[in-house]
Amino acid sequence: MTTPYEITKDALLDAALTHVPFDGWSEVTFKAATRDCDVDPAMARAVCPRGAVDLALAYHARGDAEMVARIKAGPQPDRFRDKVAAAVRHRIEAVTDKEAVRRGTTLFALPMHAADGAKAIWGTADLIWNTLGDTSDDVNWYTKRATLAGVYSATVLYWLGDDSTDNQATSAFLDRRIDDVMQIEKVKAKVRDSKMLS
Repeated sequence: MTTPYEITKDALLDAALTHVPFDGWSEVTFKAATRDCDVDPAMARAVCPRGAVDLALAYHARGDAEMVARIKAGPQPDRFRDKVAAAVRHRIEAVTDKEAVRRGTTLFALPMHAADGAKAIWGTADLIWNTLGDTSDDVNWYTKRATLAGVYSATVLYWLGDDSTDNQATSAFLDRRIDDVMQIEKVKAKVRDSKMLS
């Protein structure tokens, strides 16, 4: 059930997206969104204590939710490597406003917001693994998410500059990054096997 809090935040976010291309995820944008929605400023601040920063995080969360919906809608590839790549593609395709992402990247590159940005990206990687049914509970739980967070971040940055048809260049870039990760995993497996035999 959607709460009034969630309804207000969604309305503010929708309104903010019309201002972000011009003013970024800023206080100017937050105040404009509050006026556009005719929301009492005190209520808007209660819903988003940090203003536009909270709206930027809500935009990221909205993309994550859309990604999960796309993954669950299926069908999924057979190979797990392809499932991960497809999930990252779903996450990128879930975003329709590239400028909002670009402005968000700038916002979360600032030292005071870097931790929020890192947490959001980690959350996306964690959500992908969980949605795909990952059951690891050892050190692999951390390494899988850290590695995927790096792949996702690099792919998003590449996508921001991609003007190819249907993001074909981004898809190729993602495939190369996934292949690099798979090679690393193969080397790690060989090292583990050699230690067990020694």
